[in-house]
Amino acid sequence: MDDERYARGLERLGEIDGDAGRKVLESLADIAPDLARYVIEFPFGDVYSRPGLGLREREIATVAALAAMGTAAPQLAVHVHGALNVGVRPVEIVEVVIQMAVYAGFPAALNAMAVVREVFRERGVTPCAGA
Repeated sequence: MDDERYARGLERLGEIDGDAGRKVLESLADIAPDLARYVIEFPFGDVYSRPGLGLREREIATVAALAAMGTAAPQLAVHVHGALNVGVRPVEIVEVVIQMAVYAGFPAALNAMAVVREVFRERGVTPCAGA
């Protein structure tokens, strides 16, 4: 096991997802602790820690991908929180989801927007056009 990789991933996860990320890990502890470790090491310890894109840009890409999938509502919610945590403006999140209607279809975009609405409601966020 690569403890440096894990520590780097855990730090990055905390920067992006905070408590939501820790809850995901805790939910796996009793059934699949190895999967929890893989989630920390590869996406966060390796990919999110690469140079070239900042956390803000990486979260925009992640929100777009999860919205386009149309099958990852819980993960999308975590990453909408994460996007807000790293400085993505609410209006940008809404625009990313609207953009996905073109490439992933309206059902995926509508489902994603429902997730976005719920996260915004939880956080007391109101998207403002042009903000």
